[in-house]
Order: sequence, then structure tokens, then C-alpha cells
Amino acid sequence: MKSFNGRVAAITGAASGMGRALALALAREGCHLALADNNRQGLEQTVALIKTATLSPLTITTQVLDVSERQAMQDWAARCVAEHGQVNLIFNNAGVALSSTVEGVDYADLEWIIGINFWGVVHGTKAFLPHLKASGDGHVVNTSSVFGLFAQPGMSGYNASKFAVRGFTESLRQELDLQRCGVSATCVHPGGIRTDICRSSRIDANMTGFLIHSEQQARADFEKLFITDADHAAKVILQGVRNNKRRVLIGRDAYCLDLLARCLPAAYQALVVFTSKRMAAKPPKPAFETHDKPHH
Repeated sequence: MKSFNGRVAAITGAASGMGRALALALAREGCHLALADNNRQGLEQTVALIKTATLSPLTITTQVLDVSERQAMQDWAARCVAEHGQVNLIFNNAGVALSSTVEGVDYADLEWIIGINFWGVVHGTKAFLPHLKASGDGHVVNTSSVFGLFAQPGMSGYNASKFAVRGFTESLRQELDLQRCGVSATCVHPGGIRTDICRSSRIDANMTGFLIHSEQQARADFEKLFITDADHAAKVILQGVRNNKRRVLIGRDAYCLDLLARCLPAAYQALVVFTSKRMAAKPPKPAFETHDKPHH
């Protein structure tokens, strides 16, 4: 797929971050859009931004839904075809984060993150794949993470969900190549992208005193890792689709961690443990300090 003009793209997680950036980038290229998120207000803001940014007469539809709900995704896919006539691309982009130890993580939290990050991708892929094939020229774009290539402590649920997306999408791509059906697939592995994922993430109390000093400090440190803006990420993803790439890495941090995992596929874990110990041993410095001085 070399051009998006006149095509129809469905995007989950379109209320903010990479989903919104993808919607804007595709709209500028004349692509019609079916946007979904569980945040109605955010979706409305995305549509308003698109109408401001482009003068093209595009068809834009929105749907408030939870990607972890299979039937909701099936119904949305059918609605997209009814409203747009066809669908050429599905961007399974919605995602959340969870910090917790394996021993302490609550099953409900694990089900929450797997439901959105993995099952949301599965539901989106299976719901839209028949429609993409019917279009004669389609593409599935599934968002994993650099942590679908490289694991870290305290993020077992997130790592598991993103490794699962990677395996699922790579298998899908091979099947599509064998079928020669006019549909392809790409797995996206972003590094730190400036999105709202930090605000929607869950941090378990068992992390305090283990790898973090406080939830507030952890969120602040998390934000510092976001070194790539969402607009650049969208540009890289769409170029990956044009080039029919199997894997798309986004950000220099993604390339560095991918290289480390390739060069030290087992030993990198010891390096992560060593680094985590050093970082956890240093309490955060206060923004300012006051000292009582003796009066003479």
C-alpha cells in the first residue's frame, strides 16, 4: 500500500497520543477514518483537530468502546463497513501500562492489561481481517512495544502482553504472506513516546520500596523516558506500512534496547538487574532544600 488517499483506516486508542497522531497524518493524506476509544471527549477533540488541519472532504466516524470486549469490536467492524463501504487498514493501537511484582500483582489487574493490550489486538485483527481481505488491499498494524523485545522487572504484565502481540503479529504476517490475499501486517515497537499512557497506567503499592520511592516520583521518572513525539511516531509507522515492513522500531531508545537484546539475549537481564539496583538505591533529590542557620 503506497498511498492512503481514498482508503479507509480504523484506529483504536484514537482519543490521544499515537492514535490521534495517526488519524491526523492519515487525514492529511486523504484517508477516511473510523476512530474508536473509550474516551468520548478525547475522540471529539481528535475529530475537531482533523477538521481544522485538513480541508479534504473526508468521512470520519467515531465509536466509544472497550477494545477488550469481543462483541463490541465485532459490531464496530461491521458498522465501519456499513458506514464507509470498506475498510483497508486497522491500527490496533490502544494500550495501557501496569507496574507490579509478579508475586504481588492482583489477578484483576493482569486481566485488565492483557484484556486491552493483547486481547484488544486479537479482537481488532479478527474482526477486521475479513473486511480487509474483501477490500483487496489491506494492512493490519499492531502496536507492541520495545518491551515486546526486551523485558524489565516490575512490568511482567506489560511485558507479557507486548511479547504476545509480537508473536501473534509475526505469525499473522507469515500466514498472510502464504495466502497472498492482498493483506499484510506490521508489528510496531515504540520506545518512549509522549502519550497519555503514564496517566492511565496502574502502579501497585508493592513497587514502593522495591524499585520506586513513591508513585508520584515513578510517574515523573516515567515521563522522562518519553523522548519521541507522537507525530514523529505516526510518520515512521505510515512509512513502515508503505514499505511493507514486518517490524517497525520507533525512537533511538528502541533501537538501542533491540540491539542489546540481540547481542546479549540472556545476559542483558543481569545488566538490567545491576542497573535497577543502582537506580533504586538512590532516593530522589528534593527540588530545593532549606537549612536552618544559627543566628549570631
